[in-house]
Amino acid sequence: MYPYVIFDLDGTLLNTIDDLAGAGNHVCALHGWPVHPVEAYKRMVGNGIPKLVERFAPPGTDRGTLDQAFQEFMAWYGVHKEDRTAPYPGMAQTVRRLKGAGVSVAVLSNKADEMAGPVVEHYYPGVFPQVQGALPGLPAKPDPTLLDRLMERMGADPAGTLFVGDSNVDIRTAKNGGLTSCGVLWGFRSRQELEGEGADYLAADPRELERIILEEGAG
Repeated sequence: MYPYVIFDLDGTLLNTIDDLAGAGNHVCALHGWPVHPVEAYKRMVGNGIPKLVERFAPPGTDRGTLDQAFQEFMAWYGVHKEDRTAPYPGMAQTVRRLKGAGVSVAVLSNKADEMAGPVVEHYYPGVFPQVQGALPGLPAKPDPTLLDRLMERMGADPAGTLFVGDSNVDIRTAKNGGLTSCGVLWGFRSRQELEGEGADYLAADPRELERIILEEGAG
């Protein structure tokens, strides 16, 4: 069993892509920029909202306009972040069963910290005692700085911790922190990306993830 499990948020615990795309396309419309299909946003997300804004903005957009677009995105998304977002089917039940089996669970996201905690609590009330989002002035995933901070609060050790996510960013985060990784196949990225990045495990559904956590590992 892995006694400690850290989950990515967007694309792993929650399907947030429609609301992220809606906020991005709202900002694009404000500026007269081309809008993007939802599928395109699956490739844009994963490195935090500032990077997302850079990716949906036209190439060559100046820094002042990008900063304005970021503020516009945050304002719109703050109001509309729960319009179509939902937990992936079976994830809430899986996480609760893991906790019942004695697994310590937490969330590490590149979503802004002031937003990540309330979003997790809204959809997974009382489930995750530790939620770490992106903080100003500190590097985001895949840099391990915030991962190390979270693990210290959890009392977790690398050998006993599994990192679960849906993208290359998450697999790199695990590697950078010396953790074992599990890629989930229901999120925003492909099996090929996760395999190519060297995920230690792949889970096709939450019950398979549950089996990996409870039956594998050193704990």
